[in-house]
Amino acid sequence: MTTLRAPIQNLLATVLLLWLPVVASAEGCGAFATAISKVQGEDARSPLAGQTVTVEGVITMDARHKGGFRGFYLQQTDDETDGSPNTSEALFVYTGRSAGSRGQRVRVSGRVKEFHGLTELTDVDTFTVCGTGPLPAPVPVTLPWPDHQRPEHLENMLVTIAGELTVIDHYNLARYGELTLAAGDQTIPTEFMEPGPSAAALFQSQQGNRLLLDDARGVRDPRPVPWPTGELSADNTVRAGDRVNRLSGILDFRFDAWRVQPLSPPAFQSANPRPDPPTRPDTSTLRVVTLNLGNLFNGDGRGGGFPAPRGAKSRKQFDQQLAMLVTALRAPEPDIIAVTEVENDGYGSHSAIADLANALGEQWRYVKADSGTGSDAIRTDLLYRSDRVATEGEASRLTSAPFSRRGRPPVAQAFRHLGNDRVLRIIVPHLKSKACRGAKGPDRDQNDGQGCYSFSREQATRAILRWADSLPQPDNLAGTLITGDMNSYAREVPLQLITDAGYTNAVRQFHACNEAGCNKTSYRYHGRSGTLDYSLVSKGLAGRLVGATTWSINADEPPALGYKGPIPAAESQPWRSSDHDPVITDFSL
Repeated sequence: MTTLRAPIQNLLATVLLLWLPVVASAEGCGAFATAISKVQGEDARSPLAGQTVTVEGVITMDARHKGGFRGFYLQQTDDETDGSPNTSEALFVYTGRSAGSRGQRVRVSGRVKEFHGLTELTDVDTFTVCGTGPLPAPVPVTLPWPDHQRPEHLENMLVTIAGELTVIDHYNLARYGELTLAAGDQTIPTEFMEPGPSAAALFQSQQGNRLLLDDARGVRDPRPVPWPTGELSADNTVRAGDRVNRLSGILDFRFDAWRVQPLSPPAFQSANPRPDPPTRPDTSTLRVVTLNLGNLFNGDGRGGGFPAPRGAKSRKQFDQQLAMLVTALRAPEPDIIAVTEVENDGYGSHSAIADLANALGEQWRYVKADSGTGSDAIRTDLLYRSDRVATEGEASRLTSAPFSRRGRPPVAQAFRHLGNDRVLRIIVPHLKSKACRGAKGPDRDQNDGQGCYSFSREQATRAILRWADSLPQPDNLAGTLITGDMNSYAREVPLQLITDAGYTNAVRQFHACNEAGCNKTSYRYHGRSGTLDYSLVSKGLAGRLVGATTWSINADEPPALGYKGPIPAAESQPWRSSDHDPVITDFSL
């Protein structure tokens, strides 16, 4: 009996060893653990949220560095996956414990939680390093997401992006270290489509074709600014339209956006280089430059009065802003400048428009249109080179409805070309923006792609067209140019009204726009390019139009390089002097 008992005991011990890792030895590496795919589940929210689980996997990225996410990404190895295409094999573990590093296998116990849409493990109470383990192979992914579905099945997993991605937005680059990427640039649908359901559907489709490049840091205002590789500077920019190659990292979901936390710096390719100013056709042409100044406010005009209600917060900022604007306005060699968003503070020697004219040079004058400038903080204005043109008659403003109630009354002035005595009339509007604050009734968003206050913009446009027809007709009038910030994209109602009245969209005469892409737009909003600033040429003047374009110096540049940014461009450079691009129009009068 004694000789038989030992083998039986050994057999029982073997059976117990096979059984105990599953039930009794929950703390040991290789013991029973909940599959990460079970924690993730097939929906956006974990089916185990609120429960305590033990998981085991390999650390694919450690984000416990200073300013990081205070945690790491844990993924099951390739031979541990459940084989389902509907579940993620990775999890974010939120912990301040320092054990473990990338490539090590760890065993962790904690509570499952949803944090702003991110499935994570928190309240970690058991943490064991189990040695090293093979890193899972990155999953190849492409944009747009298939069927425009959220890639929930890849959350927190190691991925590699196939092909090139295009930078479409850098608004949060200096604030959160983020760039928005897409498979190709994106254009506001109503730039080339009529407002309505199709435009709204395309807008939603574009949302499924974008991804954030993040910096794996949870701090605001990261310094240095991480992108492009080598850090952002005035001479090392990343412009919308540039491309990113060989992007690999963790597919993360934070704060309602899918993003990649790269494992190594991606390769940036300059695909939209900074352009030179358009060359004038010849000296006999008349060149008009139109620019939204981005709130040019000069305090009290004597060096004090800062922070201003809008624009610069200090004298230093104002000096920087003014110098950059002057660089941008001088470079194309204009004869006439139409501006919007200049402080509505009169026309005296200490006014903002006077400061701008003085900075442009001794030949520059500004039109004094002080009758009915309205109650808005900003207005539209005109400046001109007195050695090239002269004003013809008095300036006027449209102060009747709807501008009698709200808005910025447009300014009109005729100019006589000193070289040939022909006259060009210019009207400068700045219509109500699309922001929805205070919108009521028909001004509410109609969900057709035009945003709020579309009705007000339509009414203002009709009034401007009636006014243009009623203005005096001086001798040798070549025609009328309506140029300014319409706050409407090219296929929206205001622009359709103007073109139906016989006006020509000058830039579109020379630069195509369709679903494949729109050349020469003037603005970028939430990653989509479009035109808000126009040169609209009357029927009689269209035959004298010899060129029109936008100069892409602002909308494609990061806001961080602006005068308020942490890394302003040099005063001698025009880059990000405003948030709108200038429109440049040439006439042969």
